[in-house]
Amino acid sequence: MALQLRVYVPPHPLVQHWLGVARDANTPSSLFRSAITELGRWLTYEAIRDWLPVLETTIQTPLAQCLATFVNPQVPIVVIPILRAGLGLLEGAQTVLPLASIYHLGMVRNEETLEANCYLNKLPSEFDQNVRVLICDPMLATGGTIMQAMAELTQRGVDPTAIRIISVIAAKPALKKLGTAYPSLTIYTATIDEIVNDVGYIVPGLGDAGDRMFGT
Repeated sequence: MALQLRVYVPPHPLVQHWLGVARDANTPSSLFRSAITELGRWLTYEAIRDWLPVLETTIQTPLAQCLATFVNPQVPIVVIPILRAGLGLLEGAQTVLPLASIYHLGMVRNEETLEANCYLNKLPSEFDQNVRVLICDPMLATGGTIMQAMAELTQRGVDPTAIRIISVIAAKPALKKLGTAYPSLTIYTATIDEIVNDVGYIVPGLGDAGDRMFGT
């Protein structure tokens, strides 16, 4: 049976609420940042539900012994925000994964070619073979940025099955590219928009997430 890209849009009302806040052009930067942080929190919660490795053990309560389940500390968890806008999702993700290691990737889009250029790469030369990686990228539009991020990770030995992506909005062009190149990948997004315009923006989208987050 052929692998197929899995894209989940959680129906949680808080995800939809904060998506609406983020989409609204009248939302000020301070509230927009809060919306992206909250989306990072809830999307991460959904993304790791069946993904975190666990340990079964026995503990002593004040009254008796009982079985307990813990996240396995021996399996490394990594969160990678795509700068700039991924920092907002990171803030929310860290509330769910406070012990995760954070590695940064900075990408900037060439406004003429719409190609993504990497200006900061803090990834290690190689990852542990058992690593779990969560990528925070608010907008999956043309797919250029996320495809470059995936290439950087797979070159460092990360299996796409060990990677999950959280995004606020995913557009069909990016999903098509990811599905062709990495069919075993899993994505959690607040919504899917159909259109990317001729300057690379998702429509209806929410505008430039980085500019709106930082008031620039």
